[in-house]
Amino acid sequence: MPTLREAQIDSLANHLVSGLVALGAIKPTREVRELVACVVELMSANFEEEARFEDEAERMAEQQVRLNSSLDVTRLRTMIKQRLADKKGFTL
Repeated sequence: MPTLREAQIDSLANHLVSGLVALGAIKPTREVRELVACVVELMSANFEEEARFEDEAERMAEQQVRLNSSLDVTRLRTMIKQRLADKKGFTL
């Protein structure tokens, strides 16, 4: 899975926060840049956690395919990743 660059995450966070402020959905009590920084931090942590699930699922799927070569490694990896995320209460 391709990862987002820092600039892309920053741009996405800016767009999200600016859009919510413009719509009146949120009324910031701090500077918008501070809100953007918080959103960037949360998004980055989220993407890092998802990458950890992906790595763990890859390792586990490869291990299972070595035991049974008839398994579909792509489908197995997806199922394992989803189960790992579910156990942690993480939404993919």
